Amino acid sequence: MELIWVNARVLKRTPNELKLEIEGVGHTLCNLLQKFLEEENVDMAGYDVPHPMTSKAIIYVRVKGNAKPEEILKHAVARARELNKEFGKELQKALKKA
Repeated sequence: MELIWVNARVLKRTPNELKLEIEGVGHTLCNLLQKFLEEENVDMAGYDVPHPMTSKAIIYVRVKGNAKPEEILKHAVARARELNKEFGKELQKALKKA
C-alpha cells in the first residue's frame, strides 16, 4: 500500500469557523468527511475542489454554540478512519472466502 502525504494550510480560523486547503486529496476523502461532519453542533460544512486537474481541496466547517471547529473536524476524521478499518476487515474476510 502506498502512503499518501497530505499537507494542510489554514486559510481562515475564527472561534466558530475553520477553512483549510488540503493538498493531496480530492472528492473521495472530502465527500466522506463532509458526511461525517453532519452533526448537531455543525451549522455548515462543505468542501470544494477548485480545479479538477489539481489535488487540492478546500474544507470549510462552521459550528454552533461553544463547539470548536478543529475538534469537530478531528472527530470526523476519527470516524472516517474507523469506517476504513471496518471496511478493511470485511474486505479481508470476503477475499478469504473467494
